[in-house]
Amino acid sequence: MLQVVFRVLGPLDVRADGNPVQLSGARQRIVLAMLLLSAGRVVSVDTLAEAVWQGNPPNTFVNQIAICVSGLRKAFKTSVGLDDLIVTVHPGYLLAPGEHRIDAVEFEERVAEAREDAREGRTAEAVALLEEALGMWRGRALEGVAGPDDAASGVWGRLSAEAARLTELRLAVYEEYTGLRLELGRHRDLIGELSAFIRENGLREQAWAQLMLAQYRSGRRAETLETFREARRLFVDELGIEPGPALQALHEAVLADEAWLTAPAGAPAAARSGAPAAPAVPAQLPSDVAAFTGRAEALDALDRLLEQPGDGSALPVGLITGIGGVGKTAAAVHWAHRVAAHFPDGQLFADLRGYDESDEPLAPGAVLDRFLRALGVPAPEVPADLTGRADRFRTELGGRRVLVVLDNARSFEQIRWMLPGNGRCCVLVTSRDPIEGLAGDYHFVPVPLGALDRAEAAELIARVVVRERLAGDPDSVTELGELCDRLPLALRIAAARLAAKPHWTVRSMVGRLRLQHRRLDELSEGNRGVRAGFRLSYRGLPKAVARMYRLLGLLNVPDFSAWTGAALLDIDPLDAEDLIEQLVDAQLLEVLADAATGQVRYRFQDLLRLFASECAVEEEDPRERVSALRRTAGGWLFLAEEAHRRIYGGDYTVVHGPGHRHRLPAELVDQLVVDPMEWFERERAAIVGIVDQVAELDESALAWDLTMTSATLFQNRNYPAEWQQCAERALAAARRAGDALGEAAMLHSLSSLAIVQSRYRDAHGQLGDALRLFEECGERHGEALVRRNLALYECNRGDAAAAREHGYRSLEGFRAVGDHYAEAHVLGVLARVELELGEPQLSLELSEQAIAKNLAVGSVRGEAQSTVRLAEVLVRQGEGERAEAACRRALDLVRGLGDPRGEAHSLRCLGEALWRQDRLAEAAGILREAMVVSGRVPDRFLQARAGAILGCVTVLLGDRIAAAGHLTEAAELFAKVGSPVWQEKLARLDRAVRGAGALDSALLRGLLDG
Repeated sequence: MLQVVFRVLGPLDVRADGNPVQLSGARQRIVLAMLLLSAGRVVSVDTLAEAVWQGNPPNTFVNQIAICVSGLRKAFKTSVGLDDLIVTVHPGYLLAPGEHRIDAVEFEERVAEAREDAREGRTAEAVALLEEALGMWRGRALEGVAGPDDAASGVWGRLSAEAARLTELRLAVYEEYTGLRLELGRHRDLIGELSAFIRENGLREQAWAQLMLAQYRSGRRAETLETFREARRLFVDELGIEPGPALQALHEAVLADEAWLTAPAGAPAAARSGAPAAPAVPAQLPSDVAAFTGRAEALDALDRLLEQPGDGSALPVGLITGIGGVGKTAAAVHWAHRVAAHFPDGQLFADLRGYDESDEPLAPGAVLDRFLRALGVPAPEVPADLTGRADRFRTELGGRRVLVVLDNARSFEQIRWMLPGNGRCCVLVTSRDPIEGLAGDYHFVPVPLGALDRAEAAELIARVVVRERLAGDPDSVTELGELCDRLPLALRIAAARLAAKPHWTVRSMVGRLRLQHRRLDELSEGNRGVRAGFRLSYRGLPKAVARMYRLLGLLNVPDFSAWTGAALLDIDPLDAEDLIEQLVDAQLLEVLADAATGQVRYRFQDLLRLFASECAVEEEDPRERVSALRRTAGGWLFLAEEAHRRIYGGDYTVVHGPGHRHRLPAELVDQLVVDPMEWFERERAAIVGIVDQVAELDESALAWDLTMTSATLFQNRNYPAEWQQCAERALAAARRAGDALGEAAMLHSLSSLAIVQSRYRDAHGQLGDALRLFEECGERHGEALVRRNLALYECNRGDAAAAREHGYRSLEGFRAVGDHYAEAHVLGVLARVELELGEPQLSLELSEQAIAKNLAVGSVRGEAQSTVRLAEVLVRQGEGERAEAACRRALDLVRGLGDPRGEAHSLRCLGEALWRQDRLAEAAGILREAMVVSGRVPDRFLQARAGAILGCVTVLLGDRIAAAGHLTEAAELFAKVGSPVWQEKLARLDRAVRGAGALDSALLRGLLDG
């Protein structure tokens, strides 16, 4: 059977044979903590509920507590195979006695045993037991489960109270442990350790007294007196009182050099004579960061370093990596303080300066010299050569438990000399880069640090700035965190500036950081701050990698694929990927990997991109910057054209310009656009960003061509805002450049968007100008595209004759240039026009031609559109069943494509087909769905048409009031989009519905179609 260990002396943790047992959510953890604190005793449901809901349980608390317990039982069953670890006993639950262990229980048992040994004079045995007991602690008791120290009284407060009791017991036991070691004459060992303890627990008089005694017995009388003065200042400043009688009496004894202060008679002679009785105990850790926040996962990962048995097995080595400013040193020092009690023989710390801007990395020999002296090796005995020092260092640490923290390491070669030779010690390294050579030979725990999460970023700000200043504007606090990339260094700088400027609001600080050209300046102070930290990482990059970094910083896109780097540097894509991966290793880029598709993308944090862009402006020739952007935009255009061709079956429905295409290898293209519509979706934000950039550079041919080619994405996946932004920016660039063809193309694109959005008034002027410009340029394909839009415009206006003329002239143009897809589409438009003009048979023939043409070119989307047109003709001819079949076919096609607009058209027509068959209830349901989908697109014209038909069906279902409501809503929508023909139809329908006359399907259809 697996052995279960419950650990509450730190974050709540459950292990089965060393493997973690996963717990789901805070409620389960609170319930389990309550049961552990009452091991062997029944905890009532009421008590558990009070703890979980902090004194305000819901009415369903009995069931919810039962669910929590059931979840715990399931977790233990899955992980341990135990069904009866938690048993139900009236009036609640009981953690059943068994083979499991609870660290808090074992801690108190060992303490009791040690106290018994001490009473019996077995001091050394007592010290060993207390050392073992204190080594069980991993942090604050029940961290993350117990409430705050000032939690309200009651049952919820029991967790906090028990955590506080255990913490107080830990401190008291530590003082007992220290007192016993003083009795053994280990005073020299204790000075550094007690100094570190007092930094965190400064109001404990006994610890001050023990430090004074240790200093005095080590022959450091002057330091002893200074320690008393420091203690007195603290007590007076913090509490307004003098130290207690015991501490004052000790001070007087030191002044008088009283005999009892000397080492106890039972201590070794060396201790009494002043010679070192034991190796020195270094305590070199820097002070902990006052506002340290978050990093729970990283700290938990580092705790795995403590799981080694400490019996001489593999050396535990942790490696914290991350970009400058991410908080590597802070996390390392915080964890080191948290676990210092596990290393009673000392803590060594060295900043190796691996990335220092002005100084070379610290040489291993110099670090070892410092470490050896700290360990008590006299200066004459420190070996002169590096190998000798490393050997002596391992010898000094043999059998001892020492924590070695190596900050800012550059390479394995730099740190390998400082690695102890036994598993009782532990090494923690921080570096900006992964360090090869640690995995395999050591018990290696890698801990990459990224940005804080949103809650942690807000908490860090709140620990620096007075919380009352933040409480009224939480949204600005969140935005401030995002503008700082949730990077601890940037957050501390921004928060410190706020704290120093009490007249500033959070929003004013946010406003300053929103300005991209100022952001790094705001977060950098002279040679310090965010920019300086980034520069240290940047200057250590190989030349080619550094150039990749700064050129990627030119791209104003949220993420990108590796091929963009190849275009920027004009190199082979595989070589570009290697350079980009080195940036990932240096934590200057993040990876976005899609396991489902195997596609890998990369992204910058904003601040790192801004710094890269600064470097590019400083170091790259302006002409090369433009060339790099032109090549990359040409790569997007090349891929967009390929994706468009695969979607439409050819180079249809678009007009192209002379912009540069950056060609990519065919095999890579196949990988990237294996699903062309999904490629467009992945690249959507990047396309919008690069269009904006090249338009700003007046590379109009690239801007308008990429916009027109990407309309496939914008229309079919419903991104009207992105479509409009790209078209307007490209149009402005074309006009600045005197590019008439580009201007015509973008006016056409904007008119297409206006028609899609049922903004027909806006479309009219754009269509006229686009047609004139295309004719002046002799661009027949563009002219045909505009005339197709004019046909749609005239259809909506109600001028079927004008629509017919534009439609057939458009058809002639498409056939002349060989645009089979657009030909199929305009055949569908003409089918609608001929139906309006009373030519149902011709309309049917045109619809069938459109479907056949789409099948020939392999256009699923075109087939769906033409099939809906056919269904409309069949509805008008009264063939409801055939129309229904066509609509359902079209519906399957558009849903498979993920085309919501096509789905709305198909549903609207299906509703009419069902009405034709007198299946009124089904029709009403489908039409309501059509209104929801078209409203979501949004397409107000389509929504209005579905609403008008729903009004007719609702009348036939016998609810004239609801029908009038549907018709009124539809009329309002037609008025908004500017459709007088449909407004007139709705007015006739509304009069009929509100009148007293009898209504039937034939009459309503006549009013709707007339």
